Amino acid sequence: MRYSIAFAALAATASARSVSTRQARDDCDILNYALTLEHLENTFYRQGVANYSQGAFTGAGFADPFYKNLLNIAADEKVHVDYLTAAITAACPCAVKEAKYAFGTTDPKSFITLSAVLEGVGVSAYLGAAASIANKLYLTVAGSILTVEARHASYIRSSLGQRPFPEPFDTPLSFNPVFSLAAQFITGFDPSDTCTTKLPFKPFPALALECSQYYYEEDRSPITFTGAAKKYGNVGQVYAVFFSGLDKAFIPVRTTGDDFKIGPGSSASGDNAKPIPAGYTGQVYVALTKSATDASDANLLTSPAIVEVYPKGQAPPNPAKKC
Repeated sequence: MRYSIAFAALAATASARSVSTRQARDDCDILNYALTLEHLENTFYRQGVANYSQGAFTGAGFADPFYKNLLNIAADEKVHVDYLTAAITAACPCAVKEAKYAFGTTDPKSFITLSAVLEGVGVSAYLGAAASIANKLYLTVAGSILTVEARHASYIRSSLGQRPFPEPFDTPLSFNPVFSLAAQFITGFDPSDTCTTKLPFKPFPALALECSQYYYEEDRSPITFTGAAKKYGNVGQVYAVFFSGLDKAFIPVRTTGDDFKIGPGSSASGDNAKPIPAGYTGQVYVALTKSATDASDANLLTSPAIVEVYPKGQAPPNPAKKC
């Protein structure tokens, strides 16, 4: 087996290295967090290549050798699962198992569109977790997986006609926001999995965006957060926080019926008339928070939602979707 030597080396190092109980438990939590995401991606690609043939992808506009490269991406995710499972089994009390998922894709185009999102989330997850990893060998492994996930994301984005590397920095996300995004695809767990419930990560409520037939553009597009005012209208001023690269931007929302909104509109004025911030392009995350300056878990109200944002004036001319 190609990676057996690496598995053995990692296991030996993990067993031999002396770390505090707290430090070891933290790294085990992080490894299982990573494995949770890799299980999701592995299942996603396994199901996708089973559901859609090479001919289906070609017919949808993904010309050869796209399908071959897609199989390579699927194989990478399987290796990530095997590698992390081996490391966790060697060093930790338990390893999370593959869950049950619902991805909602209906054709090759929707599958690849979601693939771009999941790969982007994977990059954000590893990048956000890096500073919390105590064991330097684990950090190296995480960094090695991160760079591969980033290459996957760039390739898939390019295949969709999106900019493959839209910003000079990728976007780190902390544990609970990422766990929240993953949880939206999970429909159940293996009854024998006693590990997942022990993880210290908790999902935030999902954030729904009103369907828009227009592509999102920086410094132009508004966003409507469907039903958010009904849920969070009693907590005081609420802000939409945008995450892009190493930056965050906070925009106060306004209430319109049961919804929150930002950006131009008939009831907009002052700061709440600001659209998606300038310079925030590519895969951008947006969540609701109680603070105008702090997007930590203590202030977040919702999971992030994901919007694909184009540079101003550069969105495709055709409608984004039918609503």
